[in-house]
Amino acid sequence: MTTVDPGITIVRGVCPHDCPDTCAMLVTVQDGVATRVQGDPQHPVTRGFLCSKVSRYVERTYHQGRVLYPQRRVGPKGSGEFERISWAEALRTIAARLQAISAEWGPQAILPYSYAGTMGLLHYGSMDRRFFHKLGASLLDRTICATAGATGYRYTIGASVGTDPEQFCNARLILLWGTNTLTSNPHLWTFIKQARKAGARVIAIDPWRSRTAAQCDQHIAPLPGTDAALALGIMHIIFRDGLHDQDYLDQHTIGAEQLKQRAAEYPPDRVAAITGLEVAVIEELAHAYATTAPAAIRINYGLQRHAGGGMAVRTLACLPAVIGAWRHPAGGILLSTSGTFPINYNALERPDLIPPGTRTINMSALGQALNDIDDPPVKALFVYNSNPAAVAPDLESVLAGLRRDDLFTVVHEQFYTDTARYADILLPATTQLEHVDLHKAYGQLYLAWNARSIAPLGEALPNTEVFRRLAAAMGFADACFHDDDETLARQALDMDHPALAGISLELLQAQSWSRLSLPQPWAPFADGNFFTPSGKCELYSEQMARDGFDPLPTWTPPYESPATNPQLAARYPLTLISPPAHHFLNSTFVNVLHRYEDGPTLEINPVDAHERNIDDGQLVLIHNDRGGFKARAAITDRVRPGVVVAPSIWWSALTPDGRNANHTTPQALTDMGGGATFYDNLVEVAPAAS
Repeated sequence: MTTVDPGITIVRGVCPHDCPDTCAMLVTVQDGVATRVQGDPQHPVTRGFLCSKVSRYVERTYHQGRVLYPQRRVGPKGSGEFERISWAEALRTIAARLQAISAEWGPQAILPYSYAGTMGLLHYGSMDRRFFHKLGASLLDRTICATAGATGYRYTIGASVGTDPEQFCNARLILLWGTNTLTSNPHLWTFIKQARKAGARVIAIDPWRSRTAAQCDQHIAPLPGTDAALALGIMHIIFRDGLHDQDYLDQHTIGAEQLKQRAAEYPPDRVAAITGLEVAVIEELAHAYATTAPAAIRINYGLQRHAGGGMAVRTLACLPAVIGAWRHPAGGILLSTSGTFPINYNALERPDLIPPGTRTINMSALGQALNDIDDPPVKALFVYNSNPAAVAPDLESVLAGLRRDDLFTVVHEQFYTDTARYADILLPATTQLEHVDLHKAYGQLYLAWNARSIAPLGEALPNTEVFRRLAAAMGFADACFHDDDETLARQALDMDHPALAGISLELLQAQSWSRLSLPQPWAPFADGNFFTPSGKCELYSEQMARDGFDPLPTWTPPYESPATNPQLAARYPLTLISPPAHHFLNSTFVNVLHRYEDGPTLEINPVDAHERNIDDGQLVLIHNDRGGFKARAAITDRVRPGVVVAPSIWWSALTPDGRNANHTTPQALTDMGGGATFYDNLVEVAPAAS
């Protein structure tokens, strides 16, 4: 904290939202009121600016839609009608209901539901995990975003470790594969711009010409769900033309010869038929990638949200080893840096408290969990850090479950979200300016401490304090439920690991952030030393074979496509993808910043619009057997024929019909990791009545 003038201080904070950048923030506070947030100019990644969302964080913190007091539902579920109660009454009510449900149905009838509403280590998962583990509640498999790709990447690389993002400025070829960097990772763009000034070429590979793709030197638009086939086609050409790095393959990989045989099955003409690309485009891409060094690939999680998502990421992760790109600090591939951070999760979450035999429920199949599971049924749902009534797939099923009269629902929230409207007990949550937290990142290599800038508004409490109080109300006597937030942070950092050398909580509190103790420049796999069981890049994976997967990279087609389900495609011939709108982060910021978007829109190619007699700006219905939603048509060549894009995720109160894209998305799971298949989604589009 720095005092500027009498009554004015600058507090060092951290952006908590689900973005790789994890920006260092400077919060100006005058007489106890936050008046401004800005990026820390001294931070090597944040570099003094914040994104279009977080730069308005003061407006979000003081927004009139904040939940400020505990409340009890007085109207029908979903009506959003509440009356104010005290914290004491709220805690008594919750404890009594959880105890009664445990007594009648067993504690596994209670389901926590949370994800990345905050990415801070304390408020994402610490005291809450301890509470539900001690209670014996069902475990939640938190799969909705990243597990498919993370699993595929780990089979190949061994951990979520990759190219240092700060080294992208030194790359000479950058493939932005399935990532809208300007919207979802904007501080990486600063390093990409440096690379371009030095002569680098930047290629976007994405079914949609996003903001990022429009800024690149080239945009390649494969059909959704075909990325693995494209990667195998690239490998085919590299091996065919002798452009691979045989020395790196010999020294630092397993399965190079088997991979050559697999890649031989994907000649350019076959890959062109699968991806919808021209053979010449595939050939040129492969040659550019193999002959330009250093070559860096940035992939993101959109490309793994289909049936073969885990295998797709696994396949792409093989590419750098084929050409020896890992030899260079600016070469390789980056999915996430999260595995670089040595965090003591066992100390934070206390999995030793979990009763043996406790079941696990996949969050990506919440609708099924609420409606179909009966041994025991889910009788209580505790939601925090998430908004499943907007973000979960197959919303018709999810909302049917939330409307159940016998389901006791608690929601800890900052705003009156779609999910909050279904709460029986609604609890007020603090924002990032109102509590402390410890942060790692998944798009850079800095640990950071978020200091509290202002006192909590109203009676809002952070997650950690809510679960401390609930533990007391439930009579949990374990000492771990008395740990304060600083103690939790020290436990998280309690690791004897060289990457934490010289880093302490005191250091982070004093200067807010610190880079992990890694070399600069850092080439993590220049000499091999992968995190796999073999210590090598596993192009052939014995572990995958043991787990029942093809041990070699392959292409797994989508569940819903003309090739795999022609009857379904005959009725629903368009593939819908629904990436975040520029000013939204999933469903976060929607209520505050929707004025900067054009309302719910559907981008549709002129060919598809003409076939359906759709005019630009016309209200259309996007639908399939799971449900439908309405949006305004935006006729554009940003999408190729056969693909439609609905930037998301809109709150129901801000849509024409109270529905969003997730009324059409499936509960089917990915090939590995149990992930959601949001982009494996066939629909039809038709003019709608106004």
